Amino acid sequence: MQEITYLSEGFYDEIAAERSEFVHLIMIATKPDIIKQIPLYRELRNRGHLVILGHTGQHYDENLSGGMLKEFGVQPDFNLNVRGAAHEVVSQIIGRLGHVIGELKEKGKTVIPYVHGDTTTCMAAANAGYCHRAASVHVEAGIRTLTPKFSEFGLGDDGFDSAAWHTFLQDRNNWERGSQEPFPEQFNTRCAEAGTGIHLAPVELDREFMISEGFSEDRIFVVGNSVADATHEALERAKDSTIFEKHPELADGNFVRFCIHRGENCSNEKRFRAIYDAMKMLIEDGRKVLLISLFKTESALKNFGLKDEIDQMAKDYDNFVYSPVWAEYVDVIAAMSRAAVCATDSGSMQEEMNVMGVPCVTLRFGSDRPESAINGGNLIAPPIDGSLIKQMVEYAWDNADMRAKPKIYGENVSSKCIDAVEGVMSKGDIFRAEEERIGL
Repeated sequence: MQEITYLSEGFYDEIAAERSEFVHLIMIATKPDIIKQIPLYRELRNRGHLVILGHTGQHYDENLSGGMLKEFGVQPDFNLNVRGAAHEVVSQIIGRLGHVIGELKEKGKTVIPYVHGDTTTCMAAANAGYCHRAASVHVEAGIRTLTPKFSEFGLGDDGFDSAAWHTFLQDRNNWERGSQEPFPEQFNTRCAEAGTGIHLAPVELDREFMISEGFSEDRIFVVGNSVADATHEALERAKDSTIFEKHPELADGNFVRFCIHRGENCSNEKRFRAIYDAMKMLIEDGRKVLLISLFKTESALKNFGLKDEIDQMAKDYDNFVYSPVWAEYVDVIAAMSRAAVCATDSGSMQEEMNVMGVPCVTLRFGSDRPESAINGGNLIAPPIDGSLIKQMVEYAWDNADMRAKPKIYGENVSSKCIDAVEGVMSKGDIFRAEEERIGL
């Protein structure tokens, strides 16, 4: 296919010449993919496996991909160069990655795709592999959204009690399933699961979800989340970060990092304004605020008539840092390790805050990392009212109890992931025939 570019002109022949039958194919596209997949890529290489790195090209800007790949010292072996609307990207990934896997299959290789989380790449790449009877290794499998039972707490009542809400969220019985948000991530992760041969679940709760959906228990492994490996590695390099030279006002900590980029928040004016109002009130009260603005954030600011105002606030308030996304992961972790609280609609940030012991406020109606809230280090702040969100951020601000909650995403996770893969491979194919599954 002309659309695909390769690091080497002899890509297929070079892979064919390798002695190993198995090709471990690590797929990346977004920043979270890179952060969470590169530790597995390195672990496979260190163990001597034949491993290649594929990039969909979905995130191609320097700030969203290029800078981080340079930081981690890796180059993709091929790039699918996908572009276009959501449905076009999905079809291009399936078609182009299907071509790559098919060519390798023709060369006598058995491809093992590694897909991550709940991304479009995860869903489409698992589909492409499954078309060739290549069952994927799903890294960060089983993440499902739980929503607090708001009606039982009375969130809309006068005199909202943040401490009581914090306690309420730590009871698993106060959560329910059924949400289709975040969109399209909850669709993606469920679709990918159907084409998966090895499910690498971050926590026990994810394993419970998959068992309830009928997936085979002997192919589900609770290993932690590889973001823990990436975060710890970045913390070790934090002293080399130059982020405090660029933003000296963040050096002494005591700030909240806002991140608003979910489609359902940035396309809904009521939701977006609730979050924006909370941030604005905190700035006006003298709280130090860092806003990391992504493409969808900027679109929302423009679409809802807030761009001029926020630009003026950045000029008028020394306690407000308004910045585009940072290219290097070490800068993100160096800064966030000093934050008082993180207010985010991201999934991965909820995990990273637990790893670093930073209180988190999730700007959604529920969470696909509910374990972090049940664990006590995360508050759910539904985007319905700015004052309510502000109150929760202030409650979580440098909250000693939230900081002290247990770390739940593990250590040496990449090693545990590959141990699980090698264990399955030692017994047979990852794509399992039905007679093997039922033992006949």
